[in-house]
Amino acid sequence: MKLFGYWRSSAAYRVRIALHLKNIACESITVHLVKNGGEQHNDEYTSLNPTHLVPTLIDETPDGELVLNQSMAILDYLDNKYSQSPLYPESMVDKARIQALALDVACEIHPVNNLRVQQYLVKELNVDETNKLAWSHHWMTVGFTAFEEQLQKTAGKYCFGDQVTVADLCLVPQVYNANRFKVDMTAFPLINAIVERCNELPAFIKALPENQEDAVT
Repeated sequence: MKLFGYWRSSAAYRVRIALHLKNIACESITVHLVKNGGEQHNDEYTSLNPTHLVPTLIDETPDGELVLNQSMAILDYLDNKYSQSPLYPESMVDKARIQALALDVACEIHPVNNLRVQQYLVKELNVDETNKLAWSHHWMTVGFTAFEEQLQKTAGKYCFGDQVTVADLCLVPQVYNANRFKVDMTAFPLINAIVERCNELPAFIKALPENQEDAVT
């Protein structure tokens, strides 16, 4: 199994957490999103993933080689293939609720402040650094405000009760991103408490961006 990713990619970060939670051996291959105009645009990589995004997972299956993009699809694939440390409870209803929480982060908060959007704002729309940062702060704050409200109904030790789920795997990298962009997180006590608990777990520590071989300080 191979995972193409980048140390600061929030989406790759989600997958790394799952791999460590489930103790799955996986070769990590760096796709540098900034160097040389972005290695995600190289022909060799885009032949695997035409979206020019990370992560991409390659795995051998009985039906041949599987090449899979989209972190949420990868998480579901890993959870279905490896039963240890499940990312969802057995209840169909609870699974749907957890998926909704996870997608609130993955589909609503993350895409509007990822690297290619940031680059487009600067290079194509001539947005200066101050306003680019304001854009990121606004949309992350909007998303976290709604997420905090949701957590009032679902949270225990983690996003949904006392089991680590895919919702936590999405939340932790997004909060890491928010802290990197200096978003004021003081209005989100439930989010902060959950992230703190997650970051005490070995799988989350191993998956931290700064603990990756390709990390640049």
